[in-house]
Amino acid sequence: MMSANKAIQFRTEATSEPLAPWCGNASIGIAPQPRVLLVDDDPTIQHMVENYLEEHNMRTIPAYGRQDLMKQFAISEPSLVILDLRLGQDDGLDLLREIRSRSEVPVIIASGHRCDEIDRVVGLELGADDYLTKPFSLRELLARVRAVLRRQEAVRAISPRRTEAGGWQFGGWRLDRRSRHLTDPAGVPVTLTKGEYALLIAFLEAPQRPLSREHLLQATRVHEDVFDRSIDVQVLRLRRKLEPDPSMPRIIQTERGVGYVFVLPVEPI
Repeated sequence: MMSANKAIQFRTEATSEPLAPWCGNASIGIAPQPRVLLVDDDPTIQHMVENYLEEHNMRTIPAYGRQDLMKQFAISEPSLVILDLRLGQDDGLDLLREIRSRSEVPVIIASGHRCDEIDRVVGLELGADDYLTKPFSLRELLARVRAVLRRQEAVRAISPRRTEAGGWQFGGWRLDRRSRHLTDPAGVPVTLTKGEYALLIAFLEAPQRPLSREHLLQATRVHEDVFDRSIDVQVLRLRRKLEPDPSMPRIIQTERGVGYVFVLPVEPI
């Protein structure tokens, strides 16, 4: 944890150039005040972050461990979680797994030392949206919180339009969501299993965005044919249906340390 003196020093640097208030999506006016759940067992950091985010129209809710975290989720799901990986009695990665088992709420993880690269990598693979290394600038924290919230707004805005449109097209391929029919660029139907279909939907709903293995597993595990199998195997099977050369994928690429990314632009149909 960063010391109180260092924390105060960072806060002074961070507030020397105030950022503009959070306004959400400009096309729809001022958005509701985001609710940020801060899971950290250091009262100094809690107070510092709370004051700074509230100066920028974000409400901060303190949680000092698992019990507080679960209590807040039971009351109302927050807009975003900032999760320290170094808590007293609780393991931050275990808490991240628990969050992801019940919610897709955005999570920014904070690791205590620059040498904790493995924690950051594992955290991203478990479904974290971003990470910070302590000690961090409050201006950077605010910028990352805003960036994650903007990405979430964009996904929410795009997904309903795609669903209503009935499908997607990408690189000459077409997927009709109503009939669940996939056709290749030559118009030839391609059969998908339930697991492959669910995995493709997960990619098409978030194109050109790295998705963790845990996220993809959660998106497909409702289907009995993928529940006990590695998501890597499912990705390989889908690549065999989509890629001209599955050994050199150009559509579904591996994002080292994170998971996979669907690289083609996707359009609703």
